[in-house]
Amino acid sequence: MGQKGAETRDRLLDATQELVETAGYFGTGLNQVVAVSGAPRGSLYFHFPGGKDQLVGESVRRAGQAFGDALGEPADADPSPAEFVEGVLRRLGDRLAESGWRKGCPVATVALETAAVNDPLQEACSEVYASWEAALRTRLASRPDADDLAVTVLALVEGALLLARAHRSRDPLERVARQIHTLLG
Repeated sequence: MGQKGAETRDRLLDATQELVETAGYFGTGLNQVVAVSGAPRGSLYFHFPGGKDQLVGESVRRAGQAFGDALGEPADADPSPAEFVEGVLRRLGDRLAESGWRKGCPVATVALETAAVNDPLQEACSEVYASWEAALRTRLASRPDADDLAVTVLALVEGALLLARAHRSRDPLERVARQIHTLLG
């Protein structure tokens, strides 16, 4: 694929992520994706012959990879696990507030809407969450309960994002940050 084709594909994925994250899987149509991306309609089917499910699945994986990379990056000051998670919560809160409380987790909306009825999308969401758990587990590797803590921290972050979005408030994120500090000390 040439540079122009790769750019078109990226625009389609960017538009899909934006639309799905703010409106959900069922609230996003292919016509919207084409309009927001500015890509020709034929390009949609050329790059994603599997249609909407392939497009959304790849978008979820791509967004998940970007967030997962941030979880796995070594920090400049090498903060403690609690300080690291607090920083993640702060950045997610900034993103959420800057988007007018529309952008929480790039995976959660798809997981909640489709996991029970769409196996390919459930698998994409599961893969992303598993990769995030692995990144957290690596950060917590010195702890004997790293496996359980990784799942617990991820669940706390996801729940805090959901509550912050629902309440249009950073308060749930700040409360979870305090508890993370207690939990991971």
